[in-house]
Amino acid sequence: MSNSQTLVEKLNASSGLGFLNQYKNLPDYILKNLNRKFAIREYQKEAIARFIYYLSDYPDKQIPYHLLFNMATGSGKTLLIASNILYLYELGYRNFIFFVNSVNIIEKTKANFLDKSSSKYLFAQKIIFNHNQVYINETDNFEGINQDNINILFTTVQGLHIKLNNPQENSITFEEFEDKKIVFLSDEAHHINALTKNLAKMTKKEKIQKASWEKTINKAFKSDNQNIMLEYTATIDLSNEAIRNKYKDKIICQYNLKEFRENKFSKDVKIIRSDLKIAERVLQAVILSQYKRKIAEKYKIPLKPVILIKSQKTIAQSEKAQKNFNEIITNLKNEDIEKIEKSDNNGIIKKAFDFFKAEKITYQNLIIELKEDFSEEKCIGVNSKDDSIQKQIKVNTLEEENNETRVIFTVNMLNEGWDVLNLYDIVRLYETRDSRYKKAGKTTMAEAQLIGRGARYYPFKTEQDQDIFKRKYDNEINNELRILEQLHYHSLNDSKYISELTDELEKTGIIPENEKRKIVTVSIKDKIKKTEFWQNGLIFYNQQKINNRKHIKSISDITKETIFKYKLRTNKTTEESAFKNGKKENKQEETKIKSVKLNKIEKHINRKALDKINFYQFYNLKQFFPNLNSIGQFLTSDNYLGEINIEISGLKEQLNNLANQDKYEIALNVFEKLSKKIETSATQYIGTKKFKEHSVCNTVDETKTSEILIGGEDKEFGRAMSKTKNDDLRLCLNKHDWYMYDENYGTSEEKHLIKFIHQAIENLEKKYDNIYLLRNEKIKIYKFENGKALKPDFILFLTEKNTNKPLSFQIFIEPKGTHLLETDKWKEDFLKQIQNECEISPYLLQTKEYKLIGLPFYNEQKTKKNFKKIFNKSLKIKSE
Repeated sequence: MSNSQTLVEKLNASSGLGFLNQYKNLPDYILKNLNRKFAIREYQKEAIARFIYYLSDYPDKQIPYHLLFNMATGSGKTLLIASNILYLYELGYRNFIFFVNSVNIIEKTKANFLDKSSSKYLFAQKIIFNHNQVYINETDNFEGINQDNINILFTTVQGLHIKLNNPQENSITFEEFEDKKIVFLSDEAHHINALTKNLAKMTKKEKIQKASWEKTINKAFKSDNQNIMLEYTATIDLSNEAIRNKYKDKIICQYNLKEFRENKFSKDVKIIRSDLKIAERVLQAVILSQYKRKIAEKYKIPLKPVILIKSQKTIAQSEKAQKNFNEIITNLKNEDIEKIEKSDNNGIIKKAFDFFKAEKITYQNLIIELKEDFSEEKCIGVNSKDDSIQKQIKVNTLEEENNETRVIFTVNMLNEGWDVLNLYDIVRLYETRDSRYKKAGKTTMAEAQLIGRGARYYPFKTEQDQDIFKRKYDNEINNELRILEQLHYHSLNDSKYISELTDELEKTGIIPENEKRKIVTVSIKDKIKKTEFWQNGLIFYNQQKINNRKHIKSISDITKETIFKYKLRTNKTTEESAFKNGKKENKQEETKIKSVKLNKIEKHINRKALDKINFYQFYNLKQFFPNLNSIGQFLTSDNYLGEINIEISGLKEQLNNLANQDKYEIALNVFEKLSKKIETSATQYIGTKKFKEHSVCNTVDETKTSEILIGGEDKEFGRAMSKTKNDDLRLCLNKHDWYMYDENYGTSEEKHLIKFIHQAIENLEKKYDNIYLLRNEKIKIYKFENGKALKPDFILFLTEKNTNKPLSFQIFIEPKGTHLLETDKWKEDFLKQIQNECEISPYLLQTKEYKLIGLPFYNEQKTKKNFKKIFNKSLKIKSE
């Protein structure tokens, strides 16, 4: 690789070639010591893998280690910090300094790291390393502390500077950095780069002050080559040459807001501009917020949406805004609500009032609700660094059920370090702009940053197989739940300001650049709706069920891997001559293998080993083995540990006289491996083998309206098949009775599959009647072993001609882009299982035969030949 490449460019290349894959299998001491509530996402796994690789195997590492994680706002930097702490603990690091720029970030961070009762606590309830519990300890210095703990000093940059340069009793000193192996963790790290930046616009006093802070941090860090500096920020100014040069060999990963949004981890940002007066704009946001709450209640989602009302400059303005808000709510009248309804004839406000009417919520009902939900005690002002700790914690726990806050009033206090998921509306109270030379001013940039914070996704799901952390309804324009995936920014209808804000949001990646969307509708053809197939035909799919594990009565019912290997240490030294008579001479004693059942090791030894591993607590074992009656049964029964065979290799004399310590170490080793086998093999859900019949006309949507993003990588997506510019793919589906909908706007692979069926239709019609191809976006089938959902893109229906007992086929087909062939291989494996393992109700088979088949993936370039071969074989069609 070129020396001119930055560190992140080198790691991007290595990752792209698969060189980092082995590091992505994160060690258990990271995975099991984090709060399981917070699943590690792929981009976080990538960041941790790069960190492990850099410290362990990267050839050009620089000492002392100084690295920066450039991660988008809301992408989980704090969970990344926790993961890195656990990895460094394993490497022998015990002392950590967490420092930030702002006092208000410290209290919420302490809750994340120290308060086990907090909903945002990051670690497992018990942190275990080498079978010993490890505690997280807050400290003021690193003298005389327990070096078995994770010791963290929480401070601000300014506070650390003062403590180090004005040492007091029990305070940290520069000397402690010289021999303690200390890790510096800098959150919102861009603030410590004041000295590196161009200071031309700063006052002399500011220059001296900020330069001294940065010098203090660097002096402490460089006191010992074993110290480590890890910086975390979403905001790093790489357009500044000095910053760019400083960090070219330090940025280890970058995951920006654009990627975060495109991967569906953020809310979709919508700007509502209106000519309403400020008070009416505020009321509009209140009504929209209540609409979101009512939608959440309808679908049993525990959500309390919050509004942020932002003043421009002074605390006095914010306090006045809060007073005015309380008066608006207190004096709310029917005509106020009516005015808001009439302000929007075709947008989201109209949808809200349509919903209220459908749910029989009158103006008066709504006023009663708003007066209760937005009462004075449910509003909070956050405007000072001196706000109480209780207020800081309250504003950082807005998602919690017992926190009833609905409105926050602020100027600039929440622009950084605020972790909130249920912020759904931001109201801009002022109507001025501070742009210069056609560029957004500081105020607009700060507003864009605040919107980025509000765009964090509120996790929810209404179906078991949905990803709780991702947007689900981008293309479902009429789905009520789509509103819960949107953040609304309420502003005056000032086209210049909106243009500047939009440019800034596009620049940061919060909204897509030049995004083009179009709404498309497809309908079942009228001719299809008149057919016997549509009116009386059947469609089959299975169900997802909770795996109650009642059938599990032994270890082999969960995992078939019941043989483990263990090699004894011989505790002997062997001597070799390099060569003798041209042959290598080896006097090492020959090792033997002895097979032992685990339950034959003495019960007290097994119990001692078992007690070292949290997994084997009885309440946990009972979840996997519901028929287990006691730990004693687990240890001695032939159905449990009696099924585990251990192949022990060692010297003959060792195997004949196994020492108790050896037995203990063998048992401990096997128990650790076995716990992983049980955990990974057991599943919470299963897919039923029985495929139940459903009416076609009652299952398939007659009309589907979707909002489609066009102009992406696949140029075909969003284009009508009848109007595509690609001659090989163009087909007027409205003229072909076998395709059920009147059009297709899918990907190139979808269109290739349709063309494949089109070319096969003549041969199919020789043998089959009632041939229909359905583009499916609704029906899910569930993998038998783990209940994982698959929504096949197409379902092909056919009925065999000229048979005494009609045979109808239902064939699941999944066209797949090349980049997904390996990633989605589990789907193909499941499709191949269906024919041999599915079951259909016997009573249906009395008058008609049904056959369900899943075909391998269709890909025009990679798999078409094999697909065609299996397609023809399954339907007994002669190959051309």
